[in-house]
Amino acid sequence: MTLAWWQRGAVYQIYPRSFQDSDGNGTGDLRGIISRLDYLVWLGVDAVWISPVYPSPMADFGYDVSDYCGIDPLFGTLADMDALIAASHERGLKIILDYVPNHSSDRHPWFIESRRGRDSPKRDWYLWRDGTPDGGPPNNWLSNFSGPGWTRDEASGQYYYHSFLPEQPDLNWRNPEVRAAMFDVLRFWLRRGVDGFRVDVMWMMIKDDRYRDNPVNPHYASGASSRDLATHRGLADPALA
Repeated sequence: MTLAWWQRGAVYQIYPRSFQDSDGNGTGDLRGIISRLDYLVWLGVDAVWISPVYPSPMADFGYDVSDYCGIDPLFGTLADMDALIAASHERGLKIILDYVPNHSSDRHPWFIESRRGRDSPKRDWYLWRDGTPDGGPPNNWLSNFSGPGWTRDEASGQYYYHSFLPEQPDLNWRNPEVRAAMFDVLRFWLRRGVDGFRVDVMWMMIKDDRYRDNPVNPHYASGASSRDLATHRGLADPALA
């Protein structure tokens, strides 16, 4: 059986801001990566996985994406990315981008529109819910960065869910329009020559559509992350059937 390149190759992850600075401003960039491609070939790697370089407010160092089809000026331009892809392919290297489908930035136009009101056409692109009768969050879901996973929007009185920071609202992958838009993102980059994607926190993309509380974790130890206060159900949990 012949294995595909991604099954047999060595992948080298690059965190762009600290890899190579090409213009002396103290931050690594795409042109800096281009200047080091021969070194990567010398190492014997087959593919380069690039951590997020999309436009972002950088609340979570690029994992809060405000435009999935662009490049943050901190790292360069789309032309720089095209040059990086071409230069890598000339050397036999594959390019893998970090794909962040679970959540966007709260500065993304989709969320800005979603937050405009309960009747927004993009309201269902994110996870909005009414609170409890006493005004509390919809359930006990927590953030992976500790603390509540729900933030109240004062204008509408509803809460939105975020698996990480409040600045990273989760997308609603049960909505076919969201799926179509995010698949368009993949097509955009594939047409520019990208060879593949590393999918960020893929296991978090689908939530319990009945929004039930997570059970209390009986093994929680004092001093551990507050995230561990509850047992987090996955899609394989028969209780979610």
